Amino acid sequence: MTTDWLLISTFGGQEPSLIGVGSSPKPFVPLGRHFKGRRSQPNRALDDVQNALLEIMADPEHRRIDRESEDGRKRILAEPLLNSESRLHGVYFWRGDTDEAPPPRDPAGAWHFNLTAGKASGSDDLFDLYGVAPEDRRSEAALAGAFTRLVTNRDEGEALAKIVQSEPGTEHQAVWKVRRDDDEERAAHFSCRMLEEKPDPAGDRREVILRGITHDIGPAGEVPAAPPPVILEHRVLDAVLTPGEYLAYVDLKRLALIKWRSEPMPGVAWENAVGEPAPAMHPSDVPLARKMAKDLAYRKVEGILRFRGLDGDWKPLHLSVALMAFDESTHGGLVTVTEAPTPQNRNTSFGQ
Repeated sequence: MTTDWLLISTFGGQEPSLIGVGSSPKPFVPLGRHFKGRRSQPNRALDDVQNALLEIMADPEHRRIDRESEDGRKRILAEPLLNSESRLHGVYFWRGDTDEAPPPRDPAGAWHFNLTAGKASGSDDLFDLYGVAPEDRRSEAALAGAFTRLVTNRDEGEALAKIVQSEPGTEHQAVWKVRRDDDEERAAHFSCRMLEEKPDPAGDRREVILRGITHDIGPAGEVPAAPPPVILEHRVLDAVLTPGEYLAYVDLKRLALIKWRSEPMPGVAWENAVGEPAPAMHPSDVPLARKMAKDLAYRKVEGILRFRGLDGDWKPLHLSVALMAFDESTHGGLVTVTEAPTPQNRNTSFGQ
């Protein structure tokens, strides 16, 4: 039997843990639990993986391991998995007989979201997994852009609630579906953890960073956990949309787009993709947006706000916002977006 590659997470400031064996996801399994040895004998497998991890952690950008074990009976391979900032997020590890050929590795890619700034960054490994052409790759995008290729599962509300809460130490794992740029659909296992970090070690400012790994575990049609369930609530939302209406989930605390529930509205700069202007709300409209978010505690609200268009100009949009529970204690905004009728009506409409 061929020995599988192991995928080990190293992000989050905690002990490295197992998140994948071959194409099988694992729930942050401690390495000592996976490499169980006899009490009366040295646990050589655990020693080998721990030594390899320590070596790669010391020099993740340049360290690759391909050697025999100390007793000469095993071959050990280890490869780092780096994010776009060359920070170590994980390690591929393989340990097999010296005459055994290692199997191909399942694709995996490291990524991180700056939840404080609302930005997402992916590695080249992640872009390879997504099938993104080199000319379309961008090291940093808007947070909502991270969802463009993903089809979420039943845990969508839980995941969105965690993003809104942005509580350091929070973990999440799930199997979602990835629609690659070549239209192939793959099942992907996501493992991530939130951390509070200081961008400037000498400063006082702190940011919440979500660090993770996406692991391709096979064709979506062959992985039962991957196809999304048909949820009645989603059918109802789709049914009530009329042409020219678009739905979005919004973080009310940050006044930030989390993801589009429908197809994205055309003509609006929201993704921060290559060749597009940076997403933004007109600074003069921010006070109104904050008032709308506050008034949601009492009623549904609507108004006209300006957002940057793909042409670089400010584009007036009509927003109708309802409070939406992502989980039992976390709310966001469910926003229906349409073209504003005329620029003269901007910032004038509120209603139940």
